[in-house]
Amino acid sequence: MAAISDVSAKSPSAAVPPEVTVVGVGADGWPGLAEPAREALRAAEVIFGGARQLDLLPAGACAAERVAWPSPLRPAVPGLFAAHAGRRIAVLASGDPYFYGIGRTLAELLPELSLRVLPHPSSVSHACARLGWAQEECEVVSVVGRPLARIAAALHDGRRLLVLSAGADTPARVAELLREHGFGPSRMRVLEQLGGPRERSCEGTAQDWGHPPGDPLNIVAVVCAADPDSGLVRPGAVPGLPDAAYEHDGQLTKRHVRAATLAALAPAPGELLWDVGGGAGSIAVEWLRAHPACRAVTVERSGERAARITRNADRLGVPGLRVVTGTAPEALSGLPTPDAVFVGGGLTAPGLLAACWAALPVGGRLVANTVTLESEALLVRWYRRYGGELVRLSVAHGVPVGGFTGWRQAMPVTQWAVCKGAADGTGEPPEDAWGPEDARGPEDARGPEDARGPEDAWGDER
Repeated sequence: MAAISDVSAKSPSAAVPPEVTVVGVGADGWPGLAEPAREALRAAEVIFGGARQLDLLPAGACAAERVAWPSPLRPAVPGLFAAHAGRRIAVLASGDPYFYGIGRTLAELLPELSLRVLPHPSSVSHACARLGWAQEECEVVSVVGRPLARIAAALHDGRRLLVLSAGADTPARVAELLREHGFGPSRMRVLEQLGGPRERSCEGTAQDWGHPPGDPLNIVAVVCAADPDSGLVRPGAVPGLPDAAYEHDGQLTKRHVRAATLAALAPAPGELLWDVGGGAGSIAVEWLRAHPACRAVTVERSGERAARITRNADRLGVPGLRVVTGTAPEALSGLPTPDAVFVGGGLTAPGLLAACWAALPVGGRLVANTVTLESEALLVRWYRRYGGELVRLSVAHGVPVGGFTGWRQAMPVTQWAVCKGAADGTGEPPEDAWGPEDARGPEDARGPEDARGPEDAWGDER
């Protein structure tokens, strides 16, 4: 058998092979490969792959040099291909190369490559075949190199999940997460070495999961079942999660206003949000929950609140939220260009609104909320110059009044929502933006003008 070499990253060069064949392989190894895939591997002079995939090739099947991927992988890829330029290269992938696989990595890092891809059934295809599940009706969550907390966003009663495991300990960790989120009754089935001679499975409920770690090559199937007696908040699939879903100190965009704010921000797949004055992070969290491809950065000057935002994001299944601790507008410098900006705190801080407006590209959206007259006056001036939609949101809750029920009115929220046009410029403040006197308020610019409201601003509504 040819020796498996572990090649470290080398400096990339301009010489890159014109065509690379990517071969998907399953746990059944060489016997499970179709003849075109075998021919491609026999013809190769060098084969890249993970150590596990390379070990699936019989000793005499291929004469090529075998090169194991180094760790970390991505920084090493360009150098590896440059080092073997001019040779016939094949790459081994697990299952379908373009399903959480090496195919995407190669396409992103080496777009000049011509890739010939020969896929194999993915672990998800095998799992659905064993379970009798329709693949299009399942939600797939990968925790390979990704936080386990991502699963939380997919937890809905009756939903079927397929979790791509990071290793042998993943099933036990999934069971623990399900219990923590009130889904202890959920049924779990772990399928190992799918399609191979050592295929096996085990099952049980998350509440009673006691199986020891098995094979690291596994996928976890879950039928979500909520525990009605858990007492935990039930997050829905649309914006406007219950306020109790968040850990907060009173600086929280309340549920009904939050739903209206997300509607105005209009998240779309792949878009990036700046949440300026994060508070509890609720706007950024629900932006991310709108679609797995959404991205968000929240800027919060309080270190304590920044840590709380991170905990909220993890608990609600969006650990990818980037939290920047700092004061805006200075903390906005160097952030990637946003598609939308929400300003929920510090509106009257000098230069903040202008910096957010300048950062937006044409077609970008800006939404700002406030509960104070000073900040409202500022929004009115910006509205008069740039248009958009200026609305006032009022919410009242039924509360006991003696032996009866009455309405308790929350502080009304003024909201300005606008889409930047090609003729709107870079966002110089409107003339006399601050009025005849300094309307910037106290030194604590987030203070009471924050539309999330001071701790007592919303009364019993909290």
